[in-house]
Amino acid sequence: MQKSIKFKNAHISFSDSGKGPAVILIHGFLENTSMWDKITPHISERNRVITIDLLGHGKSDCLGYVHSMKLFAEAIEAVLKHLRIRRCFLIGHSLGGYVALAFAEKHPQKIKGLCLMNSTSNADDDDRKTLRARANKMIQTNFESMVRMSFVNLFGPKSKTIYKEEIENALYEALQTPIQGYIAAQEGMRIRLNRNHVLDENSFKKLIIIGKKDPVMNYEAAIQEAEKTNSDFVVFPNGHMSHIENTDDLISTLKTFLKLC
Repeated sequence: MQKSIKFKNAHISFSDSGKGPAVILIHGFLENTSMWDKITPHISERNRVITIDLLGHGKSDCLGYVHSMKLFAEAIEAVLKHLRIRRCFLIGHSLGGYVALAFAEKHPQKIKGLCLMNSTSNADDDDRKTLRARANKMIQTNFESMVRMSFVNLFGPKSKTIYKEEIENALYEALQTPIQGYIAAQEGMRIRLNRNHVLDENSFKKLIIIGKKDPVMNYEAAIQEAEKTNSDFVVFPNGHMSHIENTDDLISTLKTFLKLC
């Protein structure tokens, strides 16, 4: 059941289920809490699981046209304060990983463990920044075609066939994202800072989940990042959408990670 709080005159939607140590699941760009539907029942067997719609996604409102990682993290903080959660595990997919890092940078004492799922602590390079700026111009007149193209390109030919129904469902959710939410998140990701130090300087357990065929996060660079920041890593055989392409492996990996922490 979805609940909500008010944050800076915006409604933030979230769900809260299970009992035990708190686990915060943070979705990626053009996703919402529904991306965790197959994951939450397994994690909530031994944990309290909170899923949150980021600003401009799902049932949460927008706040202007720039949603910085810091602002996203402040919204997460507001939900945790409302729920009186003092310490937690953070698991973030793609954009959600960037948000988790911003939260951990400000509140390292609140983190029991941090998992970057198909995500990175690196900032965008110049080419990626240019692509995001270009996308924000094009999206204003070609929203549906842009979302369809960028979303489907996250999957390889085999995955497009094997997970056709799951991809169609996820694409439907992506198309519900308001244009303002798209633009604000893209701009926030474009200007985000390098946060290697959050992983490198903190002693809480860190895990990076890497897709060998991820078209967004370079496989070799991700392994180098994990080694550089003293983070554990797991490699899945497919792409960027581990919750769709490697569901069983993801559930097993996350349960092991939480247990080890």
